[in-house]
Amino acid sequence: MAELKYKRILLKLSGEALGGKTGFGIDVTEAEAIASRIKEVREMGVDVAVVIGAGNLWRGKQGLERGMDRSTADYMGMLATVMNAMALMDALERQGVFTRVMSAIEMRAIAEPYIRRRAIRHLEKGRVVVFGAGTGNPFFSTDTAAALRATEIDAQVVIKATKVDGVYDSDPKKNPDAKKFDQLSYIEVLNRRLEVMDSTAITLCMENNLPILVLNLWDSKALLSALNGEHIGTLVTA
Repeated sequence: MAELKYKRILLKLSGEALGGKTGFGIDVTEAEAIASRIKEVREMGVDVAVVIGAGNLWRGKQGLERGMDRSTADYMGMLATVMNAMALMDALERQGVFTRVMSAIEMRAIAEPYIRRRAIRHLEKGRVVVFGAGTGNPFFSTDTAAALRATEIDAQVVIKATKVDGVYDSDPKKNPDAKKFDQLSYIEVLNRRLEVMDSTAITLCMENNLPILVLNLWDSKALLSALNGEHIGTLVTA
């Protein structure tokens, strides 16, 4: 077997990934499909951590447009990410993958509190760790939570899972002439305002020299190919 390019990864999923065709709610079939991808990676000997968003359950922007307090909207989003994390944990464990949900907001009855050294120990024991509740603070996105947790657990890459095969200069679904980038620098992403991750997350990755790989998780071969060192998706580095 070829030498793996990455031995420890953090997979960033949007909440919509669990939402099925509508993008809303939790579709058990979608959770199982994602779990099967993660299982394949874990069986290769790769340590896998996951951060998942909440867009399938709660859109804080809608609340803000009606005058909702920003902190309240963000905390609601954090709670929704824990629901998604539990759904993914269930799908993984039904496929025989030992999983732990760790929450940045303490809720001991349903998830472990996030402790960095404990998270690393879980990974060393071959468990998948799903991080819920973002950073535990309002005003920070799950993109930033992904960059932060990846840095803390010494992940070698943040893999941003999307439904397109990389980063384009415009929306490829609307513009058939959209150009795909094979590689970008952090500064290019910021200057071009490309929607890879938010600027706080990009800056955190840049400061810690943490690569970001954007790929199509729904391409059955993309993730495995990336781990084997093949040129897949778009790589954001220094």
